[in-house]
This record gives sequence, structure tokens and C-alpha cells, in this order.
Amino acid sequence: MASQPPTNEVFFREVDEELRRDEMAEFARRFGVWIIVGIVAVLLALGGYLYWRHHQEQAAGVEGEQFQQAIESLGANKVGDAAKQLGPLAESNTPGYRAMARFTEADILLQKNDLKGAAAKFASIAQDQKLAAAFRDLALIRQTAAEYDSLKPEVVINRLRGLAVKGSPWIGSAGEMVALAHLRQGRADLAGKLFGEIAATEHVPESIRQRAVQMSGTLGVDAVDQNEDKAAQ
Repeated sequence: MASQPPTNEVFFREVDEELRRDEMAEFARRFGVWIIVGIVAVLLALGGYLYWRHHQEQAAGVEGEQFQQAIESLGANKVGDAAKQLGPLAESNTPGYRAMARFTEADILLQKNDLKGAAAKFASIAQDQKLAAAFRDLALIRQTAAEYDSLKPEVVINRLRGLAVKGSPWIGSAGEMVALAHLRQGRADLAGKLFGEIAATEHVPESIRQRAVQMSGTLGVDAVDQNEDKAAQ
């Protein structure tokens, strides 16, 4: 069968293009106003976002100065002034400053030996889901340390279990409290194993590692040999 002449192909293409133009014209007639409204809405949203970012940056600059003033007041032993300066920052919409202000408030309470008040401040950080996990984990550890003498061993273990493991940046401080809680439960085997893991972790502060070596040795775990074997590898 002979193919259609090129003139037919040109004709069909012209008809197809005309139909598309008619469809676009009808679409523009029916929905053109809404398209314009949508574009305006997007531009307004973008402008609002840019203004919000500018406002946030300005607010963060002011809060940075306020936090610096609070630290300077503490350095000058003006605890009352520091507490007044930290109060608004502890309710800030900027997560970082909110966390640092509450940590500082908690440390002030610890200096006053107000363990209950300090624990409550740390708990408010640990439960703040808008904060980074590192802030919340550290706050949970410090809350537990402040409450440690009043907590049952199982509470300490359940609370810090996920932080007292190999590979965790908190294995030193969290692991030490969990290991001591195991001892209070009479589980010397679990305590010795955990103390040995702490002693074998290089990033753990030296003071905690030394205690872990001593405790693990007392409990029959030779952490010194573990460290030497690791170094040899």
C-alpha cells in the first residue's frame, strides 16, 4: 500500500496544533483568573517566608547577646541577674538558645543543691521534641544523675538502656550509672561486662575509664587486657 502523501501529514499536523491552541485558549478562559490568584498566593507566601527568616535571624542575634550577658553575669557571681536574663531565653522559639538557657538554669540550681529543681529543668529539655537528639540525650543523662539516689535501679536501667551501649557517644556517663544500677540489683555479671566495655572505649573521658577499669577488675573482668589486645590489633 502506498504511503499517504506528505501534504496529508502536514495537514494532520496543522489540525493537531490548532486543536491544542483551542484547548489552551479554553483552559485560559476558564481557569486563567485562578492561575493568577495562585501565582499571587505563591509570591505572597515566598515574601512572608523571607520576612520570617529575616525576623528569625534578627531575633537570634538579640538572643545571642542576651545569653552572653547572662554568662558574663554568672562570671561576675551575679546569679540573680543571670537568672533574670535566662528566664525569657528558656522560653525562646529558637531551640538552641532555649536548650542552653535551661541547661544553665539547671546548673545554677545544682550549685544551690536544689536537685529536684535541676532535675525538672533537665526533664523539660529531655522531653522537648523540637530539640536535637544530642540535647535531649544529654539532658536525660543529667536528669538521671540529679535524681539517681532516689531512683530504683530498674528505672535507671530502663531510662538509659539505649545510651549505655557500644558505639553510643554517651556510653561513659550513661553506662556508668547503668552498671551501678546492675550492681544494686545484684547483677555483678552485667555490671562487670558493661564496665569492661566502658574501659575499652577510647572516647570515654579518662576519669570514667579509670573507674571502669578498677570496677571491672574488681568484678572479674580484665579490662586492661582488653585494651592491650585492642591496641595490638
